[in-house]
Amino acid sequence: MIHYKQVRFKLCIWLLIATTSLSISNEVFAQTKPGRPKIGLTLSGGGAKGIAHIGILKALDSAGLKIDYITGTSMGSIVGALYAVGYSGRQIEEISKNINWNELLSNTSDLRSIIMEEKDEYGKYAVELPYQNHSFRLPTGVVESEELWLKFSELFFPVCDIKSFDKFSIPFKCIATNAANGEMVMLENGEIAQAVRSSMAIPSFFTAVDYNGKKLVDGGLVRNFPVRDAKTMGADYVIGVNVSSGLTPTEKLNNPVAVLMNSVFFKEAEDSKKEIPLCYIYIPMPVENFGTASFNKSEEILDTGIAVGNRYYQQFKALVDSLDIIYGKEKFISNRLPAKDSVLISHVETVGLKKVDPVFFAHFLNIKPGQYYTPELISKKIRKVFGTRYFNRITYTLQPQPDGSSKIVFDVVENPISAAKAALHYNSFMGVSLVFNFTTRNFFTKSSRTFFTMNLGENFRIRGEHMQYLGKNKNIAMILGTRFESIDFNTYSDYKAEDVYRQNYFNGEIKFQYSWNRAMAVGIGTRFENLFYKPSLKANFSLRGKNEFLTTSVYFKHNTLDRNVYPRRGSFIELNTEYVYAQSGKIEFYSDGQPIINTDSLGVEYKPYPRVSTTIQQFFKAGKKGTFEAIFQAGMNFNYSQFFLNDFYGGGLLRQFRNQVTFAGYPEGTVNSGSIVALQAAYRHELYSSLYLTLRANGMFYNLVSNKYSNPETSFLSGYSLSMAYLSTIGPIEFSVMYGDQSKRLVTYVNIGLPF
Repeated sequence: MIHYKQVRFKLCIWLLIATTSLSISNEVFAQTKPGRPKIGLTLSGGGAKGIAHIGILKALDSAGLKIDYITGTSMGSIVGALYAVGYSGRQIEEISKNINWNELLSNTSDLRSIIMEEKDEYGKYAVELPYQNHSFRLPTGVVESEELWLKFSELFFPVCDIKSFDKFSIPFKCIATNAANGEMVMLENGEIAQAVRSSMAIPSFFTAVDYNGKKLVDGGLVRNFPVRDAKTMGADYVIGVNVSSGLTPTEKLNNPVAVLMNSVFFKEAEDSKKEIPLCYIYIPMPVENFGTASFNKSEEILDTGIAVGNRYYQQFKALVDSLDIIYGKEKFISNRLPAKDSVLISHVETVGLKKVDPVFFAHFLNIKPGQYYTPELISKKIRKVFGTRYFNRITYTLQPQPDGSSKIVFDVVENPISAAKAALHYNSFMGVSLVFNFTTRNFFTKSSRTFFTMNLGENFRIRGEHMQYLGKNKNIAMILGTRFESIDFNTYSDYKAEDVYRQNYFNGEIKFQYSWNRAMAVGIGTRFENLFYKPSLKANFSLRGKNEFLTTSVYFKHNTLDRNVYPRRGSFIELNTEYVYAQSGKIEFYSDGQPIINTDSLGVEYKPYPRVSTTIQQFFKAGKKGTFEAIFQAGMNFNYSQFFLNDFYGGGLLRQFRNQVTFAGYPEGTVNSGSIVALQAAYRHELYSSLYLTLRANGMFYNLVSNKYSNPETSFLSGYSLSMAYLSTIGPIEFSVMYGDQSKRLVTYVNIGLPF
């Protein structure tokens, strides 16, 4: 028995097919063009909201509707270009799900791509202003994003030898705006990666793109919904997908930014009114609750697009069926991507090098003619060069040669040789600080970097460093450095603050470091150190004066962390073996505020002694949102006949001063000892985009190596912390609550930004 609803459904479908067929037939016979009508697809711009376009592509594939022309703007140009070159809707969906949007839409690269000598300073400053032609210059946008360029080059690699977009499996065009005069620019040939990057260059956010002698920005300023251009290409019928919500209504124009953005898009809004009636099927996406920057909600936006695609599937299928009835069945191929996964490089050319030595560039790049390269391998080699921090952008094009090989041409934009940087920092220990940095490269000599950093605040700090690469392969660096800091910190007795010390510390050092890759380095160096202590004399026992000494060290570093702040994977190892000698101590000791006359009875000696210190961190991903962390820290002085002067200090959540061993549960300097070993375990969970919750637990043994100033027995501490943090543009904004088992105290801790 056939159910009534089934009969009614089938009848509706056949009526839809018949109606669509009749409509198409009437329009086709009224035209002069013979044969099957051409179907165009137009995808609007809209930032993150454009991810919803993918749902329509999946529905088109499922229905088997062949698209003949594609036009797009901004995010619509990216999604449209991927579909045009041959990716299926499902493949584009997988690409979207696997993209790290935070990395692509920022100037931050994976820390693993940065060379060892640059890792410590990378990404520490909220503001960076290039210094050119004797003045500071603002860039054409905030974000250049080398990773975005590389991702586009990898995705469009299968069509790297096609320079006319009409020759893609689906002819394609996208829209950009000439930043000089505001005119629309149609992009239809050249490098597809460069074209889509131009089309999405939102003014003031993304840097403008130089394209055929023009400086281009986002096409959404002039034509966000280019339906007429699809018809100009030859489309008889256009399916238009619009994710733009139009101008902001009056009731929401409640701030200057909203008013400014509305005024910028007046021209585009007027143009869209003319484009919508040109659509045969117009699909407005219900994404008004998302913003153009809502990439943290990419999965929700994608689901919205898929739901809309499912609703339009029957209409697409009816259109296919009606066309097949009239013109005969047409073969549909969902995956049209050319089978090209590597290229034979015959020549290597570089343009744009001005101040950087070409030999330096070629050494780090290490691409050799006569060998095959995949796009992933090319990206890896570019990251190695980019990791030197001498470059703002490195892109490449592949030019086909008659013998089937390709010439690879690197287009290089160097970083200005000098830049001023600034950051804001506050935490419960250091107080408020403004951090200023000036970095210059190749200023004194070639292949060098020099920087000067100053911390202005309640605790003053200053640091300078000059690094010079040596040798043909640039694997050896000579580093000259100096540092001065004047900080106040508490000493503790029974976990209660007992005294306040002003510590002045100065050093000057020279070291030689050998890095055989971006993850490991070894070095040897000697530094002169000067310590001066001034107490408030509130403690039962205290000291005042200075000690000067030399320290020679051999060290090893290993760093495979993916980022400096809240890493998700990788390891960090730092191992130092040191020898302290040539001490010149001039110290006065006090008991209950009164000087101790006979200091010989204290047995303080300034003889040489060895010391070792190490930090080992390991991070593991735990699902999509979680990260486990394990940290081992140790510091030990051997044959150490002193008190306080070169102790290790336990406490605090961030490392901020020399000889510190971080320890959750206690403030900085709660424990001072000649030997400390600590182990910490932590779990961090991303509750929402950039909002983290972190739980830490740790234990510490101290006084492991006996000396006359330590307790005869090893002591133990344990503590915990719970932190809520938001990762902002100025760094983490973190509030923590700590508890120590031995102190039985609950302590709060606040940190904003990155420490000096």
